[in-house]
Amino acid sequence: MFATFTAPSFGAVHHRHVPQHTCAARQRCDCRPAPCRARRDAGTCEHGQPAACFARHDTDDPQLGLPLCPDCYDHDHHAVWNGFSGELWRRTKQAIERQLAALCRRRGIGHVQVVTDSGRVRRVPPVQVSHGKVAEMQHRGAVHFHLLLRLDGVDPGDSGALTPPPAGITADDLDNAVHAAARQITVTTPPHPDRLDGWPVAWGEQIDMRRVGSGDGAVTDAKVAAYLAKYATKATEVTGHASTRLTSATIGTYANPDGDHTARLIDACWRLGRPTATRTTGSAGQGCDRQGRLDTTANPYAGLRRWAHMLGFGGHFLTKARRYSVTSALLRDTRATYRRTEDNGTETLTVGTLTYLRAGWRTDGDALLANTAARQRRESRRIGREEVAHDAWLTGAAA
Repeated sequence: MFATFTAPSFGAVHHRHVPQHTCAARQRCDCRPAPCRARRDAGTCEHGQPAACFARHDTDDPQLGLPLCPDCYDHDHHAVWNGFSGELWRRTKQAIERQLAALCRRRGIGHVQVVTDSGRVRRVPPVQVSHGKVAEMQHRGAVHFHLLLRLDGVDPGDSGALTPPPAGITADDLDNAVHAAARQITVTTPPHPDRLDGWPVAWGEQIDMRRVGSGDGAVTDAKVAAYLAKYATKATEVTGHASTRLTSATIGTYANPDGDHTARLIDACWRLGRPTATRTTGSAGQGCDRQGRLDTTANPYAGLRRWAHMLGFGGHFLTKARRYSVTSALLRDTRATYRRTEDNGTETLTVGTLTYLRAGWRTDGDALLANTAARQRRESRRIGREEVAHDAWLTGAAA
């Protein structure tokens, strides 16, 4: 199954929604979107900002992902969700396996005896879930996960063998277990001086599940692999922010409690990740261990400051279960062995052919002028559409 887990809402943001696609390829979608947030009776928020947006945003509209009102948006909760989303997934996977184990008991499928690596005999459920997971940053700066979930059986003679699940357990059961776990699991973060009861961390309402290799051919293993591989080169650029790890000397350049959406998120990460307790005074002087690093045992929110340049998300873009495929350590060892044992005396002949294709702009100045003119034209069209929509909204409100 190919699953997508999204973050909940932390406030209304500008978004692009196409009710019905008629394009041939989603990568080059030119379908007309619906109005962003068409609410004739929405009025304004407590900060005086319109609570509606009638613009039909383009795919490259810089407003996508920005809050309708930055003061109403809960940036603290957003930053905490990014920081604890990995723990939320870990508990969700445990809940999925518990749901499937309970289903096996109800259907009379007994546990399986296996011998562990230490020689102990254990009774384990007859099914287990293996996964490969990638993290993607949305326009609003919230992480969401794309997962390949595989339902495996258990071989009593070889715990590492890949076997199909027992008869009577289907893909529909995995689908139901995922949705049930996503609705039930909620992580409450540890107490924080700014919020003594912590923050709730749960999944959003949009949980998408698709079968890989289904009969209609809409989702194939090759398509999913290509879709997941593109995230190897993506980080926070989609939000407009790109920087290396921030320090006390550089945080002022990017964080601003009264700035734009990204600046407020970075400020929330830095503020919530401040040292709140001291165990051993190190070179940094506050909340540090003997090497001067932030003590995450004393402050579970210290990772927010360490990963402020990633808007609080400190996980790797790609993670996978041990049973899903070969481990990264095995790949590294294989590459190292190959490098050590390859025949360095073999001569390598590289043959290349250069062929003229086409000519672009003659100078960088010509390219800059052309791109600037095109960008200004797109911006003027977007502003014009928004003005027309705003006038229509004012007319409707006055009536």
